Amino acid sequence: MSFSVMLEQLTQGMVKTMGIFFLTLIFSLPLGLMISFGRMSKHKILSGITGVIISVLRGTPLMLQLMVVYFFPFYLFGWSISGWRFPAIIVGFSINYAAYFAEIYRSGIEAIPKGQYEAAQLLGYSKAGTFIRIILPQVIKIILPAMTNEIITLVKDTSLAFSLAYLEMFTIAKQIAARETTFAPFVVAAVFYYIFNLLVAFVMKKLEKKMNYYN
Repeated sequence: MSFSVMLEQLTQGMVKTMGIFFLTLIFSLPLGLMISFGRMSKHKILSGITGVIISVLRGTPLMLQLMVVYFFPFYLFGWSISGWRFPAIIVGFSINYAAYFAEIYRSGIEAIPKGQYEAAQLLGYSKAGTFIRIILPQVIKIILPAMTNEIITLVKDTSLAFSLAYLEMFTIAKQIAARETTFAPFVVAAVFYYIFNLLVAFVMKKLEKKMNYYN
């Protein structure tokens, strides 16, 4: 196989990897915020259940969670899982990362002084208005470094989609390496992952600077 053909196949795989990455972020970021609300709820039952869910999702391998999500409809309901592979990957990744994001959100929200909520009430803000206009911008600024680490980890974790035989970049690299008995596909894949992570880090750094009110 020529290098150009190998590069073309890996590029196609990278597009699928990016699809997993962006769809996971789209679903897991808002879901994580909702889970964090449940975790901080004054209702002990809701808070306890949410805490257990977070503990399970953070304490078990993502690969195992992907397999559970994929085979769950068949073993529980007897449904066909044909065509369920990619949706299962997105669901599995989104739920897993939502649990991590939820704890990051919670740490940011709890870092905001209670006096700001009271001051907003005196100024006539509703609870929703207080959170969206006053609290959330500060939370985002606080949690951006931790979020950046998790998002960079997500780029690398997309390779775990191979557990459901999904042909993302790392899976394609393994297939080419096994067929051609060469290490070159792994080197190219590593370069792709590194460049992608550099872009993610660059974007997040720009966002951090934009959120820095002192500059």
